[in-house]
Amino acid sequence: MIDKKPKSLTYKESGVDIQEGERFVRLISPIAKSTFHKGVLTDIGAFGALFEIDTKRYKEPVLVSSTDGVGTKLKIAFMMDKHDTIGIDLVAMCVNDILTLGAEPLFFLDYFATGRLNADKASEVIKGIAEGCRIANCSLIGGETAEMTDFYGYDEYDLAGFVVGIVEKSKIISSKNIKEGDKIIGFPSTGIHSNGYSLVRKLFFDIMQWETDKYVSELDTTIGEELLKP
Repeated sequence: MIDKKPKSLTYKESGVDIQEGERFVRLISPIAKSTFHKGVLTDIGAFGALFEIDTKRYKEPVLVSSTDGVGTKLKIAFMMDKHDTIGIDLVAMCVNDILTLGAEPLFFLDYFATGRLNADKASEVIKGIAEGCRIANCSLIGGETAEMTDFYGYDEYDLAGFVVGIVEKSKIISSKNIKEGDKIIGFPSTGIHSNGYSLVRKLFFDIMQWETDKYVSELDTTIGEELLKP
């Protein structure tokens, strides 16, 4: 028996579209650059990102980091086919964590994994991340895009974010320096943000059998629009 010569196999045939990935980079480069601050020393696309810290502003600077995702709120974005705000949630989840320690954010990186890369849809996600960075006053200096056809559904993606901030050592907030008599300041919330969405989806879409376009008069909007608010 004579073995047949195997036909050539392309990366695209195995599930990774290099050209679409390159188009994605072209789309998001100006978006990311729109968030750059003075400290950014590298362009988008480098293997690593450089950020120069203005240490003159601090006596004892301490770096603070956090990483997080948006959980199953992504499912709402899929159901609504609306992807330009979920990135704001991603930045907020990370930045709010370091704020609890008194830190101000410096820069942000994202991880975007999908079954099939759609550069237009993915760039909408990055627009939201960039908007979140502008709101938080930090720079989107890099990220990773992974196309894994055998791992995710074709029209699904997952997100993770990583933020680095800075705080003066003497101003770090912790349980050690919180005392009786300190004032607590409360801010109104725009919604439930990115917490508890497995419970939320179970209630509204499984038990109550609502659709995302269900209008809720008390909210003066649809349930989908309300749940997708950053």
